[in-house]
Amino acid sequence: MRSSAPEPNETNTAPGATGWLMPTWVQSLQDTPSKARSCRSSGALPPWKVTVARLLAATSNGDPVPWGRPPTRKKKNDQQSQQEYQEYIDGYKAARALVLDGKYEGAIQAFRALGHDDSAEVANYVGYAYRKLGDYELSKVWYDRALAADPEHVRTWEYYGLWHLEQGNKLKAHDFLEKVHALCGNTTCQEYVDLKAAIEDGRNSY
Repeated sequence: MRSSAPEPNETNTAPGATGWLMPTWVQSLQDTPSKARSCRSSGALPPWKVTVARLLAATSNGDPVPWGRPPTRKKKNDQQSQQEYQEYIDGYKAARALVLDGKYEGAIQAFRALGHDDSAEVANYVGYAYRKLGDYELSKVWYDRALAADPEHVRTWEYYGLWHLEQGNKLKAHDFLEKVHALCGNTTCQEYVDLKAAIEDGRNSY
C-alpha cells in the first residue's frame, strides 16, 4: 500500500480554517447553507459527508453556524466539533499506520473503532486489510460499502480491481482499470499505473 496515500479529506486549506483541510464540496455547502440543507434532506450526500461537513464547518473562523444549531451555543459546539474531528483524524492516522505496518487485524479494529464505517476512505482500508488477510468475502463487502459511500472513490476501484485479479478474473480487472481511467481522466494517475502494472506484468504491491 502506498505510504503516500492521502489523509482523509486532503484538499486545499480554506481561508480562515486555522490549518484545517477543507474539501471543496464542504466549502460549497458552507457558502450556500440552503444547498447544504437541501443536500442533507434529499440524501444527495452520504451520511458521513454530512457529518464531516458539519464538523469541518464548525472549525472555520467566521463561517456560518453549523446547520440546526442555535447561535448562542456556537462557541461550545465549535470546541466540541473541533475536538471530535481531531480525535477522528488522530484515530484514522493511527489505524492507517497499522495497515502500512502490515498489522491488518489491528488496523481493522482501529478503523472500526472510529465509528465511520460509511466513510469511503475507512471502508476501503478495511476492505484492503481483509484482502491482505485472505478473507476475500469480507473484503468484497467493504469495497462495496466504500463505493456505496462514494462511487467515484478511485482508490477503491483500483484495489477492487486487484481483488478481481487475485481471484483470477483478469477481464473484470480490466473493466475496473477502465473505470479508474474514466475517473482520473488520464492514464498517468498512480491508481491507473499501479493497476495496469499488476494486470499486465503481475507486479502487485497493494
